[in-house]
Amino acid sequence: MPHYPGETHDSHSVPPTSGVLLCNLGTPTAPTPGALRRFLAQFLSDPRVVELPRWLWLPILYGIILTFRPRRSARAYAKVWTPAGSPLRVFSEQQAAALACELATTPNIKVALAMRYGEPSIAAALAELRTANVQQILVLPVYPQYSGAATGSVFDAVTRELLSWRRIPAFRFIASYHDDPGYIAALASSVREHWQANGPSERLYLSFHGIPHRSVLAGDPYFDHCHATARLVAERLGLAQDQWQVVFQSRFGRARWLEPYAAATFQAAARAGTKVIDVVCPGFAVDCLETLEEIAIQNRDLFSAAGGEALRYIPALNARADHIQVLASLIARNLAPDTEHVQVAMSRI
Repeated sequence: MPHYPGETHDSHSVPPTSGVLLCNLGTPTAPTPGALRRFLAQFLSDPRVVELPRWLWLPILYGIILTFRPRRSARAYAKVWTPAGSPLRVFSEQQAAALACELATTPNIKVALAMRYGEPSIAAALAELRTANVQQILVLPVYPQYSGAATGSVFDAVTRELLSWRRIPAFRFIASYHDDPGYIAALASSVREHWQANGPSERLYLSFHGIPHRSVLAGDPYFDHCHATARLVAERLGLAQDQWQVVFQSRFGRARWLEPYAAATFQAAARAGTKVIDVVCPGFAVDCLETLEEIAIQNRDLFSAAGGEALRYIPALNARADHIQVLASLIARNLAPDTEHVQVAMSRI
């Protein structure tokens, strides 16, 4: 194959490939104030995350929040940090590796892991896919319920990076999978297995990351997606209405966020005489600070202090085989028009 002057890479020698960009939120590189300051600066500077005028928000962010919050957040991360690193990063890498293995029987699919904030960056992951000569890219943000602050921000970052590419591959984007039957079945199985090992509790709480109430008023479908997921899981488990409840966690700032708030709900249940509750977090594809520290430690202690005996956290789906099969099925259904390959992948689900 002839080369033009200045050409350094013969892309024609690499077989055409379909690229899967698996995206999660991200994590600091270490449980230290400095690492948290860098991470939070990137995260909280995103206009999708904080929808305030920049002239108003940025002085607050850099003058107040980044002065005090990194040290407190670093202490929280230190409670759940592992020898291999941040739980979110470790579980995400396991998830990406398992997904690549699951898709190995479908020719020419390359999986790249990206974080919206921090490393590996979306730019680096897309560069990895470009090196693999991708002819199409499927972006899979592992946020089952759509929100502008999370899913929308991934779309912004990916498309902004693609602006610098001369040759734009075919592009597909999975905006949500909150009611996917396989995803619902995997969540229900994780709860059922927990009950088989530990016995049932008095109530199951399905806790989702909160967003500002004004985001829903502006048209964000997140609240409806969360309730649809919870209802489908409860139906799959055969629960009566008084045996389960949706709550929202991780409130930030003083504005009204989605309610009911998780911590206040757990404390009220304990004061009313409830002794044992289970909490599952269907919006988190992998365990992270919000599940392992906020729910399993912080809210467990609040529940106990209010008179409860046990708040039992049910782990995220992480790299469970049924979860990986769900993600592989989503990819197979959304990747391009090769029905034979789609059928092969689907047959393994």
